[in-house]
Amino acid sequence: MELIFGIFLGIGLAAACGFRIFVPLLVISVAAKCGHLTLANGFEWISSTPALICFAVATGLEIAAYYVPWLDNLLDTIASPAAVVAGIVITAACVSGMSPLLQWSLAVIAGGGASAAVQGITVTARAASSLTSGGLANPLVATVETAASTALSILALFLPILAGGAALLGMIYAVILLFRRRQPQAAVQGQ
Repeated sequence: MELIFGIFLGIGLAAACGFRIFVPLLVISVAAKCGHLTLANGFEWISSTPALICFAVATGLEIAAYYVPWLDNLLDTIASPAAVVAGIVITAACVSGMSPLLQWSLAVIAGGGASAAVQGITVTARAASSLTSGGLANPLVATVETAASTALSILALFLPILAGGAALLGMIYAVILLFRRRQPQAAVQGQ
């Protein structure tokens, strides 16, 4: 049962990385430092004091940077691949009790996929906000993203099945939207 909780915890936290990269890392660093979370072998460094300080500083800088219009869109180009990497690492850190091959395969597919799906949605939302409001509504988008990352990270710690399940449903929904979006384009191209 601990393995199942670890998998869903990792997926939920990986999805939270799609909103903000460093918020979930800070949350698990604090949780591990306080003894609430046991990290997989090789990931104990996440609970070290230097890592906690780095995650706290990085979280503050990341949140502040997203309140600067147009800089937030530039950050998305860096944040997209970084969110996927963070989702992979955080999932691997939460999953223990399986072979390294399975641990990393799960981390890449589920963790990377969850963070990529959420990051794709946030990039699209920010681009739409920038185009329709000239960037004036972007601070509202940034606030919602930060709140979502924080809430999902905390939810994943205390109710991992719920958070991981919500992340999986969100990924399925994103895939369905992607296929629906491509079907009309394929029909137009076929004419």
